[in-house]
Amino acid sequence: MRLPVQLVAHCNFAMRQKPIAKVVIFGTGLIGGSFALALRRANAVGEVVGFGRSSATLEQARQLGIIDRIGDDLATELGNADLVLLATPVGQMPELMARIKPHLGVHTRVTDGGSTKGDVVAAAYANLGDKVAQFIPAHPIAGGELSGAAAAKADLYIGKKVVLTPVLENSIESVDYIRSAWQSCGAVVSELSAQQHDEVFAAVSHLPHLLSFALVHDLAQRDNRDQLLSFAASGFRDFTRIAASSPEMWRDICLANRDALLDELGSYMQELATIQTALSDCDADKLQEIFSLARKVRGNWTQQ
Repeated sequence: MRLPVQLVAHCNFAMRQKPIAKVVIFGTGLIGGSFALALRRANAVGEVVGFGRSSATLEQARQLGIIDRIGDDLATELGNADLVLLATPVGQMPELMARIKPHLGVHTRVTDGGSTKGDVVAAAYANLGDKVAQFIPAHPIAGGELSGAAAAKADLYIGKKVVLTPVLENSIESVDYIRSAWQSCGAVVSELSAQQHDEVFAAVSHLPHLLSFALVHDLAQRDNRDQLLSFAASGFRDFTRIAASSPEMWRDICLANRDALLDELGSYMQELATIQTALSDCDADKLQEIFSLARKVRGNWTQQ
């Protein structure tokens, strides 16, 4: 059986990398759990230790082979860790950074999987202090509406983008180390500034989630919602799939990237106003123009 080209390249790359002796993951759900499983599949990690808020979730992660053991002492686990991944909702990261700072080993690198970067970088400066150079921010552009350890997949990151947003204090070696870790998972790694990242993802990720949640919420408040949903088909299912995502996580993301998201929401409301006017005026040409350009751009994007 022939393997996909992306998987072959991923396996060849991983074979050239020195395995990471010890990884500590905070949050062993979809993002953190998939990171651990991907490193395992690539033979790129020795030991994985998990921390989290729920002992039940951690035990599930252990039983699923995501982690080798559950951590119970920060000093013991972080002092000799090679890599720490913060895979929690972004709202939890400031407090988490403050907790881990005193225990980080001199050579321990820290990265994250947060969907916003400006707030995470600010939290790192505020809470990691003189150890901020050890923190290399990242955002894996992968995931799904399901969460928890059971949702983790070893192939989640193959061919998917991961964006690094290094801080000025990061050494070239530290950035390369984190890049290599994500590449071992099969990811395609690029770099942006934290501001560029948040502006881009406000448009192509955060706004779509906001709109999906808003549509379902609108229907949920109607007296005839059961009737409406009984007739909903694939179009509604596709558009609203992401409204099944974690409310806590997306609450934090929306608030963390509020300014950029408000700008995008304003632009979108102007677009809706244009469509509303075209409908009111029975302006078929305008609607055709809007729909045709949208179809063309989406078609070009899906073929890339």
